[in-house]
Amino acid sequence: MSTTYETIRVDREGTIVTVTILEKTMRGVFFAEIGAAFRELAEDSELRAVIIRAEGTSFTYGLDLMSAATDLGAALQGGGAATRMELLRTIQRFQSCFNAIEECPVPVIAAVHNWCIGGGVDLICACDLRLASADSRFSVRETKIAIVADLGTLQRLPRIVGPGHARELAFTGKDISAERAATIGLVNHVYEDREATDAAAKALAAEIAANPPLTVRGTKQVMRQSEKGSLGDGLAYVAAWNAAFLASEDLGEAMSAFLGKRPPNYKGR
Repeated sequence: MSTTYETIRVDREGTIVTVTILEKTMRGVFFAEIGAAFRELAEDSELRAVIIRAEGTSFTYGLDLMSAATDLGAALQGGGAATRMELLRTIQRFQSCFNAIEECPVPVIAAVHNWCIGGGVDLICACDLRLASADSRFSVRETKIAIVADLGTLQRLPRIVGPGHARELAFTGKDISAERAATIGLVNHVYEDREATDAAAKALAAEIAANPPLTVRGTKQVMRQSEKGSLGDGLAYVAAWNAAFLASEDLGEAMSAFLGKRPPNYKGR
C-alpha cells in the first residue's frame, strides 16, 4: 500500500500487514482512514494476515471528546430533525469503518498495550484475535459519559465473552485488567509487556500466513457466516463452500508435502 495517512501507518512485510495507530484518541479522520485502509486491504489477493497495534503509551483512549464536541456540537445539544439525521449518518459512517475491519477477508490480530477504552473496545471486538500486555486495561467507558456504545461493542462483545460478562462491562463501564480480560475470553493471551505482545502478534500472524491462504480465508468466511444463523445453516454453507473450493493446487501441495515429509509451499491457488 502506498497511501499515506495522518492517524495510522500501514507497513507491509511479505504477506503480512501491520496497521499502527499513531494518535492516543480517535478523531473523525481516524475512522475515515482506518476504514479506507481496510477496504484497500480487502482487495489485496496476496494478503494473509493483518496486525493492529499502537505507537503511543496506550493502545487508545477511544473517541476524542474535544474533536467530537466540535464536529457534532449542534447535534449533541439537541438540534432539529436535520441535525439529528446528520448525526445518524455520522454514526453509521463510523460504524462502517469498523465493519471494514471485521469484513477483512484475512484474520486480523489486535495487539493491545496499556489503556484500551471506549472506541478501542469497539475496534478490537471487530478483530478476530486479541493479544494484550500485562499492563492492559479495558473499559466500555461510554456508559460513564452518558453514551450508549454505538460502534459495535454491544453487538460483538456478547459473542466474544458471553452475555453476562458483556452486560457487566457495558452496564458499569468499569475498568478490567488484562488478567480478567483473558479469564473471560476477551483476549487470547497476555504477555509481559508491549514488546513481547508485538512479537507474539507477529509470530501468530506468521503462523497463520504459513497455512494455505485460500483455506484460511474460507475458514474465516464460513465462521462469520455461521455466526449469523443456525447450526444447520452453517453446515449447509460450509458444505457448499467446500464443494466449490476444496479442489485446489494447495490441497495437492499439502498431500505432496505430507508424503514427501517436507514443509509445504502454499501459493493460494
